[in-house]
Amino acid sequence: MTLVSSSDATYLERAIALARSARERGDHPFGALLVTADGAVIEAMNTMVTGADPTGHAETNLVRLAGGLSLGELAGSTLYTSTEPCAMCAGAIYWAGVGRMVFALSSDDLNAMVPDTSDIPPLRLSSREVFARGGRVIVVEGPVALPSATEVHHGFWR
Repeated sequence: MTLVSSSDATYLERAIALARSARERGDHPFGALLVTADGAVIEAMNTMVTGADPTGHAETNLVRLAGGLSLGELAGSTLYTSTEPCAMCAGAIYWAGVGRMVFALSSDDLNAMVPDTSDIPPLRLSSREVFARGGRVIVVEGPVALPSATEVHHGFWR
């Protein structure tokens, strides 16, 4: 597990709160936010069900919302996410040019909660593996041990 600053933990808890809100409205329990170097915050949550969009993951939604930022702003930003991004989201984060990512729940821990008989079986490819194939460095911090990151998934995946 990774140790992070108290402000990182606060932003992760906000990402988890967004995940909880997504779940409460009928979407999958994932949330993310981007914090720029000057402190601006952009938030997003999963919209796969309510948006009828299989690419409506919290991180891809966040990248779309951050599309107006310059490459320099994105490179100096940190993306916080309730759960380690999937391969699709990691690709979006990479192509957007985000410089740092911090996540709470690991994809391995999430995969342990999702039964293989799920409607959407997991794609077992970590974000670090995706980023390692790229031509630039993205600083990755995580997993960060926050009980709320696991709790938001309890009872959801059956």
